[in-house]
Amino acid sequence: MSREQAAKTVALLGAHRILTLATLRPDGWPQATIVGYANDGLRVYFMISRQSQKWTNLVRDPRVSIAIGADTKDPMAIDGLSMAARAVEVTDPGELGRARAAMLARYPEYAAWPESEILPMAMMRATPEIVSVLDYSKGFGHTELFRPEPDSVAAA
Repeated sequence: MSREQAAKTVALLGAHRILTLATLRPDGWPQATIVGYANDGLRVYFMISRQSQKWTNLVRDPRVSIAIGADTKDPMAIDGLSMAARAVEVTDPGELGRARAAMLARYPEYAAWPESEILPMAMMRATPEIVSVLDYSKGFGHTELFRPEPDSVAAA
């Protein structure tokens, strides 16, 4: 993964607030839902309810697909990304604090939520294994596929 690819990916992650998260249901069908997120480099953080189907799916199988993009009237202006990642609950207190701070920076309106509503939520971290960056300005359907090195996920 080049520095340019990492920078483009981090820029795309920073330009949006919601993503589509696809998990695997027990019957094998994908389940796609929308979640708010924040990122720290290439790491993606999101909160989910432990009563949700997403939680049940992730406890059973941590593999996810993530897609981020936005609508545009000019097809040649399409950009976005998709990731194959593994999502796990954040349990380390230091990382949990950083993830919560990143979520509050992205969503300052969360600060008004009662802590009793936030604490039952699971903070999840998705670590990408394969990234596909879409950039139609380089040609219709142009994508760049890469595998981030483990150290680049932490350092990006």
